[in-house]
Amino acid sequence: MSKSFPRRTLIKALMLGTAGLPLAARFVQDAQAAQPLVDAKDPVAGSLGYVPDATKVVAAANPTFKPGQKCATCLQFQGKVADKQGACNLFPGKDVLGAGWCKVWAQKPGV
Repeated sequence: MSKSFPRRTLIKALMLGTAGLPLAARFVQDAQAAQPLVDAKDPVAGSLGYVPDATKVVAAANPTFKPGQKCATCLQFQGKVADKQGACNLFPGKDVLGAGWCKVWAQKPGV
C-alpha cells in the first residue's frame, strides 16, 4: 500500500524553501566578501612579483611596469576600479589590494 503525500504539505515545504533562498544567498555573498588578502611573501605572489603598493615597484627589477598600472585596472582583478581590494584570478580564494601590482598585469578593457 502506498502513502500519498498531502498536497498542502508539499506546498508548505516549497514556500518555506523559497523563503530561505534570500537568506542562503546572503550567506554566500558574505563568505565571498570575507577573503583573506594575499601575502606578498606567498610563494606564488613572489613568483609573480606581487607588491601591495604599486608605487613601491622597483622598475629596474620589473621592466614591464609602467607608472599608473595597478591591480584595480588589471584584467585579472574581479572588483571595480574604485574598490580598495578584490578577488584576483591568479590567487583563488584570496583578495589583492587595488593599489597593488604584479608582473601579469594586463589592461582591463574600458579603463
